[in-house]
Amino acid sequence: MIEVKDLHKSFGDAHILKGITTSFEKGKTSLVIGQSGSGKTVFLKCLLGLFSYEQGSISYDGKIYSELSEDQKRNLRAEIGMVFQGSALFDSMTIQENVMFPLRMFTKMSKSEMEDRADFVLKRVNLPEAHFKMPSEASGGMQKRVAIARAIVNNPKYLFCDEPNSGLDPKTAMVIDNLIQEITDEYNITTVINSHDMNSVMEIGEKIVFLQLGLKEWEGSKHNIFKTENKAVTDFVYSSELFKKVRRMYLEENE
Repeated sequence: MIEVKDLHKSFGDAHILKGITTSFEKGKTSLVIGQSGSGKTVFLKCLLGLFSYEQGSISYDGKIYSELSEDQKRNLRAEIGMVFQGSALFDSMTIQENVMFPLRMFTKMSKSEMEDRADFVLKRVNLPEAHFKMPSEASGGMQKRVAIARAIVNNPKYLFCDEPNSGLDPKTAMVIDNLIQEITDEYNITTVINSHDMNSVMEIGEKIVFLQLGLKEWEGSKHNIFKTENKAVTDFVYSSELFKKVRRMYLEENE
């Protein structure tokens, strides 16, 4: 579990995060949503340890990050998998080499052991024959699956995804959503996803945290998001006629 308490983050005079308190449970897929400028990217980078913060705390299974030694922080980073918005694959490496990269950084595995592990996770994301392709030879959806394989190759306890469906068509986006959900369940990972994709929210949002102007405006599940009367949430979620219609149908069926 990841617990966040009264988190504040500023850049100069700009107060970006204003006392966020929430938690993310093991084995569940949690989505952080909000408009551009809501603070969700800064929030994710604080969770990853990429940004320091002025006030509050972040703890990983009871270990407060700011109280860890440098060695302990490195050990924690080895337990974290990250799927970047643009996949962030190394163009000069094969897909297999990309997937093996975290193993080279954080383990003492032999080359054959790393290859076996890379083979296992590539099969898990349904890319059994992509090992020796270059990233440029892979479609956007394939690149996302490679990024997921790389993120889970080291058996992480925590998985972070930044807009994993960015640039994908709706069908491929749904495949990526389902894959992330399956892996979260299968490996009992604490998964946190930054997203603006309402299809993802409704598909895999076991917990949803809605940020607005650096504040936690609302949190709940994909089921009770239909019931909320919070105007900031409804304006964001139901900005399209499709989701307005879905909400009406949901409320009518559950009266």
